[in-house]
Amino acid sequence: MAEKQKQIPRHVAIILDGNGRWAKKRFLPRNAGHAAGSKNVEKICKAAWDMGIEYITMYAFSTENWSRPKEEVDALMKLLYQYLSDCLNTSKKNNMQVKVIGDISRLKPDLQEKIRELEEFSAQNTGLHFQVALNYGSRDEIVRSVRKIAEEVKAGSLLPQEIDEELICGYLDTKGIPDPDLLIRTSGEQRLSNYLLWQLAYTEFYFTEVLWPDFDKAELEKAVQFYQNRDRRFGGVRQ
Repeated sequence: MAEKQKQIPRHVAIILDGNGRWAKKRFLPRNAGHAAGSKNVEKICKAAWDMGIEYITMYAFSTENWSRPKEEVDALMKLLYQYLSDCLNTSKKNNMQVKVIGDISRLKPDLQEKIRELEEFSAQNTGLHFQVALNYGSRDEIVRSVRKIAEEVKAGSLLPQEIDEELICGYLDTKGIPDPDLLIRTSGEQRLSNYLLWQLAYTEFYFTEVLWPDFDKAELEKAVQFYQNRDRRFGGVRQ
């Protein structure tokens, strides 16, 4: 009997952690670690697409990250603007569709405009679907979604009994995007940090000690192999 072909996860979510520790190990400022981590994003996106992964969602800046020192936050915002600018060429070169999830209203107008430009520019691309979580927090996402639903109920355009899981999904930032099959968190931390709490309900979790700037194609292959070796069950039924 032929061996069952191992399945590639369709959607991989990543918490790219460890930039600061990577820099500290090299006696460099934290911002050098963030820069190194930013450069690694395209490499992993390309490796993922080559492996057959269709969606990648990366946690770039959380709603809690505003509490970091102002100097670091300002540097991160500059880095994000530069990355999104570079991503225009990257998305064209790699036929990659880019979408930003999160509440971008708190970001500076020039960054918001760059996000809109990039999303519009890459909207028709047919390669990897790349989601960047910016000023994203899952609890904040759910609160924003509930408020929109409540407004529709108040306006009389939606009945409470019409609210179900499918409807709620349509109000989340990830509308139209399949839930992740695999979550990867680098640097040894083993928590979700308010990331995609609704969407990760049935996701496999993979934690690695490798710091994000050192996470390469070989490490991504290890994570996918872990996923493939899992005995996935839903309601007691093995997939």
